[in-house]
Amino acid sequence: MIRFENVEKAFGAHQVLRGVSFTINPGDVHFLMGCSGAGKSVIIKHLVGLIHPDAGRIWLDHQELTGLAERGFHEVRKRCQMIFQHATLFESMNVLENVAMPIEKRFRLSRELAQEKALVALEKVHGAHLRGRYPADLGIGVRKRVAIARAIALEPEILLYDEPTTGLDPVAARRTDRLIQEMAQSLGITSVVVSHDLTSMEQIAAQVTFLHEGRVRFDGTPEEMMASEDTVLHDFVNAGGGRWHPEVP
Repeated sequence: MIRFENVEKAFGAHQVLRGVSFTINPGDVHFLMGCSGAGKSVIIKHLVGLIHPDAGRIWLDHQELTGLAERGFHEVRKRCQMIFQHATLFESMNVLENVAMPIEKRFRLSRELAQEKALVALEKVHGAHLRGRYPADLGIGVRKRVAIARAIALEPEILLYDEPTTGLDPVAARRTDRLIQEMAQSLGITSVVVSHDLTSMEQIAAQVTFLHEGRVRFDGTPEEMMASEDTVLHDFVNAGGGRWHPEVP
């Protein structure tokens, strides 16, 4: 579904991506990992046209995104929804109203119909009981659940998660992991997850692309990554508290 081919991106003199190539398969939970500044968030911003590559090509199915005009990205953005690290909700609206507002605008529905559709989305993330509550009363993990409901209510094919478990306690982080996996399995959504969370990666990723100094250092399964003898991966896993277990010859 998604393919990067030799993508390069620089901001001034700082070269962030240096010929990045990899593929994300339809329906997968695909993790983008690497140290801070490796270019993970830059990659997902390319998919929705917030950033454009200096060189290389990007494909979404059979459509090339490289050089696509802003008007063309309107349709691409309907297929993709981005869930930011900090789930921003309107404090003056309750949960149901927060989820319903973009539905009303996107599908040009009445407020009543939009709220009916919003309630269905909340049910899918096990959050229907939250509909009358306000953001100020919600913890970080619950706010993130509402943000996911708001995203899936717009019927995307692709969800882009930026550090979904950062700032969460271990229990809330694992709940978020299960929810990401459930959305992929039950709705057939392709999920691209920018993360440093090794536990999340081991539990829910189908594929992992590891970036180092602007290049793809590793592309494979979580099991293959954790068994790699690459010293860069070894250092990353150890620093993250993971269990590096290379295969014994």
